[in-house]
Amino acid sequence: MAKSSLRNAIGFYMGYPFLWLVGWLPLWLLYGVSDLFFLIVAAIGYRRKVITGNLKNSFPEKSDKDIQKIRLRFYRHFCDLFVETLVLQHVSAQKIKKRVKLVNLEILQSLLKEGHDIVAVLGHYGNWEWIPVTSLSLDAAGLSVYRPLKNVYFDRFMLRLRGIFGSRNIPLKATAREIIQYKRRQQRFILGLISDQSPSKHELHYWTTFLNQNTPIILGPEKMAKLAKAKIVYWKMEKRKRGHYQITFIPYEATWQPLRNLP
Repeated sequence: MAKSSLRNAIGFYMGYPFLWLVGWLPLWLLYGVSDLFFLIVAAIGYRRKVITGNLKNSFPEKSDKDIQKIRLRFYRHFCDLFVETLVLQHVSAQKIKKRVKLVNLEILQSLLKEGHDIVAVLGHYGNWEWIPVTSLSLDAAGLSVYRPLKNVYFDRFMLRLRGIFGSRNIPLKATAREIIQYKRRQQRFILGLISDQSPSKHELHYWTTFLNQNTPIILGPEKMAKLAKAKIVYWKMEKRKRGHYQITFIPYEATWQPLRNLP
């Protein structure tokens, strides 16, 4: 076993018992764990320089005090997201469904009934780890595209958590092949894409201004929708309060247009 693989294995098996045990705690108690993590994360200033720089670029009109408040709010949500992910190890689907309100699910149901597949576009906002519970309310296969983690042991751990509600996780490089297989079987599917990441260097084809910064845009949702002849729907997730989220489904209605690079 290579040294890096051995380190990954040791790191996982040392941490897994703690993660497994903590996952048994009820959410109200896990939020106490989150509060403790928050104090630690805020004290050490996790990625403070990067976060503060991004916030100042995005909100130049805000004072240093306001920027600090936003950064601390991010830390708190970051810690909540960590424990909300751990609870998936043992929680029932019904408990999660009660915490994720689907505002207009009939939009997805109507598209599927009409014979359309769906490309779901969302971002790293709210709690994307709880979103797969939506597939339990729809008559379609739930598919999620993901980038494998470098640590194969934690990668398997996260795949198990993300598949507990019946959705399948597909490595990015295998997405096109999987879509073709579903189309051949004439099986309806919803393909989830978290599309707010930076494209790889060889895919820097389209740029725009986002939050006052020149930003490259991933074109994957467009490519996948064209390949599958599917409808694109934006899943707008909002945090209503601690541990409670709301999703509004917003169809992309515009006619396809070729994207042009900005000068």
